[in-house]
Amino acid sequence: MSSPVNGLILLVEDNPDDVLFFKRAMEQAGLRRPLYVANDGRMAIEYLDGTGDYADRSRFPLPCLVLLDLKLPRVSGLEVLKWIRSQAKLKSLIVIMLAASHLDEGIPRSYEIGANSFLVKPTSPIELAKMLRLVKEYWLDLNRAPPTA
Repeated sequence: MSSPVNGLILLVEDNPDDVLFFKRAMEQAGLRRPLYVANDGRMAIEYLDGTGDYADRSRFPLPCLVLLDLKLPRVSGLEVLKWIRSQAKLKSLIVIMLAASHLDEGIPRSYEIGANSFLVKPTSPIELAKMLRLVKEYWLDLNRAPPTA
């Protein structure tokens, strides 16, 4: 397994407007790490599995953090999370689930499957930048992940 020391973040998001929103907010939050965007759940699994177009780990390294939208085409966010937690090499990968509402029924199920956190996507660019700054400070700066194999 290649080590996620590169600090790459995998954003799994099907809405192009939200992708742009996240990219801008990352800059504002000082989150200067490589970002790869998977537009659906199937693409996220292929990327994380290193299969197909993503077989070259030097070009497509494992991420240190996954921001995973709950509602995705082809394969849902919950199915992606379940797949991640079934993979020995990815069991300790930090996965933060994202949803448009705090009323989403997927919140308890996300934690049951093994999400590290569940966040509601803010609608304000300022609030999204604040959220990403806090994600950076806690999950990437303060948190100590277990060593990788």
